[in-house]
Amino acid sequence: MFNQNLSQSPRILAIANQKGGVGKTTTAINLGTALAAVGETVLIVDLDPQGNASTGLGIVRGPKQKSSYHVLIGEAELDQVIVDSGIPRLHCVPSTIDLLGAELELADFDRKAYRLADAIARLSRQQNRARSYSYILVDCPPSLNLLTINSLSAADAILVPLQCEFFALEGLSQLLKTVERVKTTLNPKLTIQGVVLTMFDRRNSLSDQVAQDVRSVLGDKVYQTVIPRNVRVSEAPSYGKPVLLYDNICSGSQAYIKLASEVIRRERELRAA
Repeated sequence: MFNQNLSQSPRILAIANQKGGVGKTTTAINLGTALAAVGETVLIVDLDPQGNASTGLGIVRGPKQKSSYHVLIGEAELDQVIVDSGIPRLHCVPSTIDLLGAELELADFDRKAYRLADAIARLSRQQNRARSYSYILVDCPPSLNLLTINSLSAADAILVPLQCEFFALEGLSQLLKTVERVKTTLNPKLTIQGVVLTMFDRRNSLSDQVAQDVRSVLGDKVYQTVIPRNVRVSEAPSYGKPVLLYDNICSGSQAYIKLASEVIRRERELRAA
């Protein structure tokens, strides 16, 4: 009932934060699964050399497998590397360790900041209607390197997972400055879809304080949904499953379902504006 009109271009969301361990990949996997569960067609692009989004979906990477790396350097098109996740309406472009060297290799390429954007544009032109995507989620590496810049240059908006910890706002400030620079120099359409508070522990007063501080600075850019610290969320990747398949009634699963609804609602409001 939430499905977008497939004649529209996909909404491209970069899931980014230069700080590691804040829940980027967990959010990419589980938000993508939740969006697919409510009828959206979703492509997750794994742009992190660690490849955790790929393995978290149970995708086994072979030694000769084409990946997002081959797309960036022009050796493959996106439609040639898309893998079925086994989850209805959810596909993935896997990552391989080759991405570690991509930044150096791309240094002399034309449009080096737009390699992903150009690849997505070509995919959209050649897609048949049966495989049109309503959302493309890009899982970024935990740094502000050329891979992340490619993601931000391709994206319509950025979704920022933010761990509820002491230094959260300090890292967020640096990321927001980068977003503004990208918007000014590379991608004027880039906006902030929202900030999602992750690893929220209601027993810890620090989590509440961080949430209050972030909301006081960013207001309604912060999603109402918070992702709790939940052992089932942590366990799921070791089984190659999103938490919604591993345990769909745990608090983490329910939170990602709520987040998907909130993301869709914001997108609807944006289109209606």
